[in-house]
Amino acid sequence: MSRVTLHTLQSAPEAARPFLENAQKNSGFIPNLLGVLANAPAALETYVTVSGLNGKAELSLAEREVVQLIAATTHGCDFCVAGHTAVALNKAKLPDEVVDALRGQSELPQAKLEVLATFTREVIATRGNVSEQTFNVFKEAGYTEGNALEVILGVSLATLCNFANVFARTPLNPELAKYRWEAGQ
Repeated sequence: MSRVTLHTLQSAPEAARPFLENAQKNSGFIPNLLGVLANAPAALETYVTVSGLNGKAELSLAEREVVQLIAATTHGCDFCVAGHTAVALNKAKLPDEVVDALRGQSELPQAKLEVLATFTREVIATRGNVSEQTFNVFKEAGYTEGNALEVILGVSLATLCNFANVFARTPLNPELAKYRWEAGQ
């Protein structure tokens, strides 16, 4: 049960409705995250806008999903882990063993993605004060300074939705039920 109102198209504030309508059109359903964020139309617009900007990053969709899943598991956001598991498997086409490792917070079986995961974990743990060693390994793996800032962009997006969902106790949509995750599993 959500701690805050879980808005529908009918109950949402007028300023939030276009975002919910667009989600309904694109996904066939309104993710409960958006129903929660609709309580603050500015937060909903920020999430949608930053999501769009994150989608323009040079990091591939698979790499962006690594960042999102690292953030969601670190922040304990079961809703976001489920949602990003669906994207990682179905759109980014990440292998099951990579997604399982991300969900299990363990080492990734692909070296370059593990470097990205390590960098992302350190960004979160140090609030951006990444060590020179970690940054150098990141660059040696083929990532750029711009990619480092794109990781921070992804973490900022994740922080908004992870924290909003954890705060609101956002229930999982039935469409995401098969991707359910709980911290510590």
